[in-house]
Amino acid sequence: MHTVSQHNPRSLGDFSPARKYHIVLTGTLFTFNSALGSSLPAGAKSEISSAFSITSDTLLVLLNSLYLVGFSIGPLIFGPLSEYCGRRPVLLGTYIGYTAFTLGRALSPNYAALLVFRLLCGLNAAAPNAVLGGLYSDIYKNPRQRGIAMGFFMFMTALGPEVGPIISGFVSVTSWRWTFWAALIIAGAGLPTILMLPETYAPVLARKRIAKEKDTRIQAAEETWGEIAQEFGMVFTRPFVMVVQEPILLFSSLYLALVYAILYLFFQAYPIIFQGLYNMSPGVSGLAFIPIMIGAGVAFLIFLWYTNFHDKATKANRPWAKVEEYRRLPLACGGAPTIVIALFWLGWASYKSVHPIVPMIAGLWFGIGYLLIFIAMLNYLTDAYKENSASAQAAASTVRSVTAVCLPLATDPMYSSLGIHWASSLLGFIALGMAVIPFVFIRYGEWIREKSRFCRTMEEDVSVEVQRHDVLGRWLAFEKACLVRWMA
Repeated sequence: MHTVSQHNPRSLGDFSPARKYHIVLTGTLFTFNSALGSSLPAGAKSEISSAFSITSDTLLVLLNSLYLVGFSIGPLIFGPLSEYCGRRPVLLGTYIGYTAFTLGRALSPNYAALLVFRLLCGLNAAAPNAVLGGLYSDIYKNPRQRGIAMGFFMFMTALGPEVGPIISGFVSVTSWRWTFWAALIIAGAGLPTILMLPETYAPVLARKRIAKEKDTRIQAAEETWGEIAQEFGMVFTRPFVMVVQEPILLFSSLYLALVYAILYLFFQAYPIIFQGLYNMSPGVSGLAFIPIMIGAGVAFLIFLWYTNFHDKATKANRPWAKVEEYRRLPLACGGAPTIVIALFWLGWASYKSVHPIVPMIAGLWFGIGYLLIFIAMLNYLTDAYKENSASAQAAASTVRSVTAVCLPLATDPMYSSLGIHWASSLLGFIALGMAVIPFVFIRYGEWIREKSRFCRTMEEDVSVEVQRHDVLGRWLAFEKACLVRWMA
């Protein structure tokens, strides 16, 4: 009889370089669409407000916040689900769902329907945040290659939200519906690449091979309902367990949540500054996000430089390069101060007597810090948790999305009560306090990982991993065995 341990599923996941590039491109396109959709209405608020006679600022903030509610819920479903039934069905299904609900946004007959479609779009758009870390870990066992792929993923998370207000700020002049027609066109252009996406998850690939072996058809005849339910529950509760039990995941998630929430707070704060203080039009004020994109580009170049620097140090057998924490975290240590600089710069450069380009430049510093922190911390989570990285990414994504829902709702009250200068400064002080997290991980991260039951500092035996995730395969075998016995 063939057993799971006789098959090495990793050999099933060996893809050609061209195929790997296709997989990375697919993830990049999905991420861009997901991130673009999150901020798309920011430049069309006045047109949407007029079309549906919305006078409440809170109701308008819901256009972004409900999308992020979907971002909060989605990873808890799609991250574990990708470790249960595979990466491809999750990404394909959610991309089609995102595209369909984008069409719904463009055709919304009333404001309530628009909000519902925003929530459903956000739910489906959350899949890349939870799945791509695991997807890239499937195809790239080399940390350098995996890190670069994750770098592209994170660059898209920074680029997409900044492009959204620029697109909507200009096309909404024709009609607010064109904001979402434009998103539908962009999403439709990426659909062929995701239709050709292969499955990459090793246990699922092994399960498919095993399912073809005739002498394993009664392999799980003695499985009980309780055992199946127990393993099914384990897969979907893992993100909650990890975020509570894992200090690395908890504090990484909190720091990422702050930086991420500040980015989405800017979609409410920038109109206050550049439309309210400087009397700019929505389209022109949307250009204030360009420095953030430039900063993200600079950060990506810094990331590539540091990757090469670390590789050379590794080849030269430098002792520091052998420490896992030095592979990623110095980037976050460099990015942390730039977030603080950006917030104080934005706050204290925003005066009518000061040219608007000066506070806009704060976005350059923010873009650098944002991407460096995200590339470093999310890659660190993938490196630390390996096969459990999808669950780790799901937990981190949910924590930061929940924060991104709540903090923007406080933007108007905070900026009205404290003013532009001190509201931005308050965020700067909080960012300063949180900036110690990557430094603490560099000092104590190795010790924390050694105490963790989820971290994988060394590759596990693959057969154990296959058996632990092969719930569906055993369930199908159980059904088949019951049918055979009934017919007998």
